[in-house]
This record gives sequence, C-alpha cells and structure tokens, in this order.
Amino acid sequence: MKNIEQLNLMHSGKGFIAALDQSGGSTPKALSGYGVLENQYKNEEEMYGLVHEMRTRIIKSPPFDSKYILGAILFENTMDRKIDGQWTADYLWEKKHIIPFLKVDKGLADLADGVQLMKPISNLDELLDRAVERNVFGTKMRSVIKEANQKGIQEVVKQQFEVGLQIFKKGLVPIIEPEVDINSPDKQKSEEILKEEIQKQLSLLDKEVKVILKLSIPTVDNFYSDLMADPHVVRVVALSGGYSLEEANKKLAKNNGLIASFSRALSEGLSAQQLDSEFNARLENSIKEIYEASIK
Repeated sequence: MKNIEQLNLMHSGKGFIAALDQSGGSTPKALSGYGVLENQYKNEEEMYGLVHEMRTRIIKSPPFDSKYILGAILFENTMDRKIDGQWTADYLWEKKHIIPFLKVDKGLADLADGVQLMKPISNLDELLDRAVERNVFGTKMRSVIKEANQKGIQEVVKQQFEVGLQIFKKGLVPIIEPEVDINSPDKQKSEEILKEEIQKQLSLLDKEVKVILKLSIPTVDNFYSDLMADPHVVRVVALSGGYSLEEANKKLAKNNGLIASFSRALSEGLSAQQLDSEFNARLENSIKEIYEASIK
C-alpha cells in the first residue's frame, strides 16, 4: 500500500467523501444545476473547461477543508487538469490534505436480471497506471440494482470485486459501489441479498486486500454494521441516491459509522452566478450538515 497515512486517515478519520465525478453523460445536467446552460458552450472541450471551473471553485473554496472532508472523487478529465499549476490530485492532497480518488467506470450496461452491470472498461490498465502516476489513492465504479433479483445482484457484486482486485493489484484502493435504487419497490430485500453477496466475496479475498464499500443508505438502520467490522473493509460510505440533501442527511445520521459520499446533494444550491461570499456560505452550510450526519 503506497500511502499508509492516507489509508489510516480513510479508515479512521472524521469526515466524508465529496463526489465531484459527474462525467460525460451527466456533465450537462451538473452544469445546468450550477446555472450554466447548454447554449453557453459549443463543444465537449468547452463543456469540460466549464465543469473544471466549477470543480476548481468548489475545491478552492475555504470550507472545502480536511476538517470536514476526507476524500474527493474526480472524473478522469478532472484528474488530467490542473488547479493553480498543480495536477488536481496533488492540489487536493498537498494543499488541502484531502485524499484523491478517481471514477473509472464507463457507465452502465442495459438493464438485465433487474440490474445494470458496468459497461466493459476498455482502457482500465492504462487509466490505472496514469492514476498511480498522478498520485491518486483509490478509484470508484458504480453498478445499479433495480430489483431483488438474486442472479442479477450476484453478477453485480462478482463484477465489482473482479475489477476491484485488478485495481488493488495496481496499488490503488477500490471503492466498490453496487447502488440499490432508492425507488425500488423491494429495496430492503435487495439490500439483504446484496449484503450476503458482498460477504461471500469478502471471504474470498487474500488477507492484504483492502476495499471501500459505497452503498445506498439502508432501509434498516445500521444494517451494514457487520460489513464495517470486516478487516478487508477500510470504510463503508453512503451515496445520496437522489434524496435531497436534507433527507439524505436525516437518513445517514441514523446509521452509526456510515459516512457520506454525496455528489448531487453536495452541490445543491450552488450557482455560477453567486458571488464568492454567497457561494462559499452555501457550500459551507452543506459541508457542515453532511459532516454532522457522517460523524453521528
């Protein structure tokens, strides 16, 4: 493990992970939420330039601080750009003492057996090598579970751990994210199958392998406590999954030891039109609320 300090901080530090990793398909949506409309950029390059400005503004904001935030998940395009002349991952760690992660998945496959697996990640090896070069600590990849389908959930977890192992072998810590859709009619049943499948996969890992689990906030409070106790698991983090910030925080606070890894909920209410004072105050408010819910 290349960075014991980061590993220890991730395992027992107080705070949450900020997800700044909306990518290709969701970038226009992230920008329009920020008050930048599609007629304000001509092509993909301009769009990514604008989204990097938004992320830079968030990262450089005074409340975006290691007092509250343990890590930040970046999109590949953000990793390959700079903030004040430093690669984004280096800026995060050296200037802010926040652990950098990279989103590596290429989106979701079509729905089958009640789930959406990850699309194949064609350039994964090359991407991981670049992440190591850029001093990234870990990665993130997402699948989605829509129904309590045993076969589908088994496939999701198996795929996540197979790719996770490939990532770990490169010296990075994978965030394994099998999201259960919060609108699923049988969410609780899905979570029961999911936990069982995760436990099976964890039991097959060699002693030194470490993973982080990113899961939907469970229907039953503290349902993932036993996963937190597994020696392979560095941390269990929660996604906001479409809940509003207020609702996500309320649900999160009922789960001891579960910390946030919110994206949409984190940037709620931020806008390109805001003065820095207004922008920073809004972000500080959201960060403090998420932090409070995460340390309960």
